[in-house]
Amino acid sequence: MKNKKIITAVIALIGSVVIGFVVFVVNSNNTRTVEAEQKSAKVVKKTKKTEKAKKLAEKKKALNEWKHPSETKDYPDLNKHQNAYLEVSIPKQRVYVKDGKKTLYTMKAATGEKKSPTPKGTFEIQNRGDSFYNESSKEGANYWTSFKDWGVYLFHSVPTDKNGKYVESEAHKLGKRSSHGCVRLTIPDAKWINASVPDGMKVVVK
Repeated sequence: MKNKKIITAVIALIGSVVIGFVVFVVNSNNTRTVEAEQKSAKVVKKTKKTEKAKKLAEKKKALNEWKHPSETKDYPDLNKHQNAYLEVSIPKQRVYVKDGKKTLYTMKAATGEKKSPTPKGTFEIQNRGDSFYNESSKEGANYWTSFKDWGVYLFHSVPTDKNGKYVESEAHKLGKRSSHGCVRLTIPDAKWINASVPDGMKVVVK
């Protein structure tokens, strides 16, 4: 009888140990699962935050593109390209610095609206200046370089107001037909043409 009680007690003790172990394992697994879920949630949150920051950076860059050169590489050295010329693509809203069939540099541009189109044809660089303001159109620009009619059709920066301040609403229109007939460019692109492109260089608008 005594032995039976001892055996029963031992079985009960073993049972308690087994149950305790099972509970420990289950709790441990649950803890690891929760930790894994929390870690996964943090990763997802971090990824979303990174993607949001990236989109904001891209949006900011797009809004400020008119302040920067169109490409990250250096402008071409025209002393090494004696036959270089400028090609204006109205369909693509781009200005290409070319040497033969080779494109040396590509600039984002804005040519004339349909009611005031940029004339097509073959022209050449004429006169130039630092800035202008047209009272009739209430619009000016910096770094202008004429390619037709001696000061009528120009390459120039994005527009400025009467105080010489850049008009951002117009600056953001690069890549769209939005000018009065001139070819608008980013500030550095217009400055480079004004300073580096020689008189008489061929300009093809098509």
